Amino acid sequence: MPTKKVKTNGTEIAVFEDAVIYKRGEYWHFRMWLAKERKYVRLSLNTTNLNTAKEELKKHYYELKAKEYAGVSHFSKTAKDGVEKYLAKREKNIGVNITKGRFSTIKTHLEHWLDYIKRDTKLKELGIGACEDYFKARQNGVGKKKSISQTTIENEQATINAMMKMLYKDGETNIDGFEFTKLKRADRGDESLRRNSFTDDEVVAIRTELEKYITDAQQNIDEKGNLVKAIAGYYLMVSLMFGLRRGEQIQLEWRDYEEFEHKVAGEDYGLVKLTIRAETSKVNRTRRIVEKDIGYFADLFNLQFPRITAYQKTKEKNKQKKFGNTLIFSVNGDTAISNRAIAYHFDKIMQLAEVDNLAKRNIVPYSFRHYYITSKVNSGLAPTSVSEIAGTSTTQIENTYYHTTDAKLIANAFAGYTLKDGLLIPT
Repeated sequence: MPTKKVKTNGTEIAVFEDAVIYKRGEYWHFRMWLAKERKYVRLSLNTTNLNTAKEELKKHYYELKAKEYAGVSHFSKTAKDGVEKYLAKREKNIGVNITKGRFSTIKTHLEHWLDYIKRDTKLKELGIGACEDYFKARQNGVGKKKSISQTTIENEQATINAMMKMLYKDGETNIDGFEFTKLKRADRGDESLRRNSFTDDEVVAIRTELEKYITDAQQNIDEKGNLVKAIAGYYLMVSLMFGLRRGEQIQLEWRDYEEFEHKVAGEDYGLVKLTIRAETSKVNRTRRIVEKDIGYFADLFNLQFPRITAYQKTKEKNKQKKFGNTLIFSVNGDTAISNRAIAYHFDKIMQLAEVDNLAKRNIVPYSFRHYYITSKVNSGLAPTSVSEIAGTSTTQIENTYYHTTDAKLIANAFAGYTLKDGLLIPT
């Protein structure tokens, strides 16, 4: 890059190929072109002595070159640039120490931060207290018809500071994290903080409407929208049956599904086993869940098989997948059904099942998972068993579900008693 001429008193000296010192008034200044950033660095060397100016220039020059070779910019990146850099780094670790679902969650967390901090804000201008009001702003920003939990915001804040720590190490920020306002510890026993779920009667109505919904779609499956409608119906039914996280369920492949017979007291039971692979699990640990087979997977397989097979025949032979490696909840086996489609059909089912106050109760597709875990707790399973099935910690099961369900409270009240001739007798 040719040296750009500036107005001086006539004295300009090239010290390196891409850097010069020049005199402005009585003092020497330094100018250098940064090719990668396509900008000039201009600094006063704060001296009137030429030899001192040359020595000062070398210090700045070598420092800037070291940053350039290390990939560190001299000029401050914006908040948007910082998020992009962090996400690019985390994306490389998908399948190593992070799942696709977790990566998607991180992106969402940082989008909320960008909305708050503003995308063009310079990273190096951010101070330690720049996000002091983040919690309040997030609560106010979701609107009156929705709610956001304290835990959700705390998770977002942890993601933000994880990003800031990395950016600080790379020289992009002057701080390694924000000091968020300390929040009052959530009372896990408070009834109002219970996970938003369904009643047993609502679930009966939901199952009934889902079966009708799927049947209606399959009767005219070639009509526009009905294939997605049927797959979304199966998705919601399986979500209710197995209580999977969205990221885990959406990445299920046919190789993760197995059906088998099990005999109890001389009677055969059809069962389904799903394998949640470590690379798709939020906790990066493989687990398996077994539930009774009601035939939904077989029906979905029969619906998908001819369509996925036909789709794959249009591809080059060396790009075809084995059917077992195709996605379960997908139109073509390659692309999962969208979150928008799931949300749309979920709302339809809620209307048909007459489930009320969705916004006030914060009822969403994830509420199927809450109901599933709650039902396991109420069935008498120990917290450790429920945590193993659900793929979460025993502590979370105990704090969030185990001590707050009415059925469990009633069971605890009658523990140690048996009913005889209409009377409760201590055992």
